Amino acid sequence: MSAASGPLRAATGPAETPAHVAIIMDGNRRWAQARGLPAALGHKAGAEAARRTIEAAADQGITWLTLFAFSSENWRRPLEEVSALTGLLRLYLRSEVASLVKEGIRLRVIGDYERFGPEMIRSIRAAEQATAGGTRLNLNVALSYGARDEILAAARAAARAVAEGRLAPEAIDEACFSGFLQTAGIPDPDLIIRTSGEQRLSNFLLWQAAYAEFVFQEVLWPDYGAEQLAEAVAAFIRRERRYGARP
Repeated sequence: MSAASGPLRAATGPAETPAHVAIIMDGNRRWAQARGLPAALGHKAGAEAARRTIEAAADQGITWLTLFAFSSENWRRPLEEVSALTGLLRLYLRSEVASLVKEGIRLRVIGDYERFGPEMIRSIRAAEQATAGGTRLNLNVALSYGARDEILAAARAAARAVAEGRLAPEAIDEACFSGFLQTAGIPDPDLIIRTSGEQRLSNFLLWQAAYAEFVFQEVLWPDYGAEQLAEAVAAFIRRERRYGARP
């Protein structure tokens, strides 16, 4: 099985600390609203929570962390909020790269981030290159990401490969198809967390989440940190993963 799909663990038995945790960071706007603040300040507080959570993931022995920072649907939000969000993303890329390098954290961005424009593209690529040597934690940030778009693009890429004679149709299995996804080379998530009490995937890692465990937490994202991450990991460890096998 390819690295993109990731090895399955034993069919039964207690789970271990998850190697790959993915988080849907939800609740920034509600956090701000509850305090009578503009949404932009909620997103700023959310960026601080992301910083705390990245540090906590590295400290807790998680080796892959994927953060859903900006969905393809977020472009539909009010222009003022989208501008504040994109400005915050640019600031983060400029201000955090040195810290990521120092902490041994490798950054990779997935999604249709070219929609943010040339300046953002240059910043993303520069950050990825600067942090390429990090081995303590692999940090994936999903920007302008939508799983359905990702799967459609992968299907088109596979179809082109078949049409051009580079790939036989019968060679397309799960591992092969995973190689056409934006997450190629990234193991599937073991644990997916969503904050703010909502219980849905919202078009996030639909293919990759096939055997993930889910933990839904009531806390709004700006209040998230090491304690909440440890609680989610503890809930994961208590579970028994069977991958469809009988007990």
